Amino acid sequence: MDSSLLSLVFAASLAGFCALSLAMDRHSEDVYGRGSTPGRWRRWLQLGGAVLLCLSLGASLRAAGSAIGWVLWLGALTAAALSTVALLSYAPRRFHWIAFAATAVALCSLLASLLPPSSASLTP
Repeated sequence: MDSSLLSLVFAASLAGFCALSLAMDRHSEDVYGRGSTPGRWRRWLQLGGAVLLCLSLGASLRAAGSAIGWVLWLGALTAAALSTVALLSYAPRRFHWIAFAATAVALCSLLASLLPPSSASLTP
């Protein structure tokens, strides 16, 4: 399995759950302070979270095939959901920075998985 695809599976799952949780009033207040709500960003956060979770599914199916890919995806969803809950509980002020970092890792992993393999790694 390609390591860039595996990192994409978890990073996209974590970023997706972070976006979906920031779309909720309660979690937005926990992260940004009392009285702050997502407002007009709510739909964009929901859409972005759904797209990232679908990207995670596609990467897991590509990395492990259709039989094991679903199991890999469910495991990544479980780990990302537990990480999101732990971050919201113990580090709410750092939550949005970790969400941005997970999104950046997901995008970099996506780009790395789309690049063709280098010729130096091929042995004659």
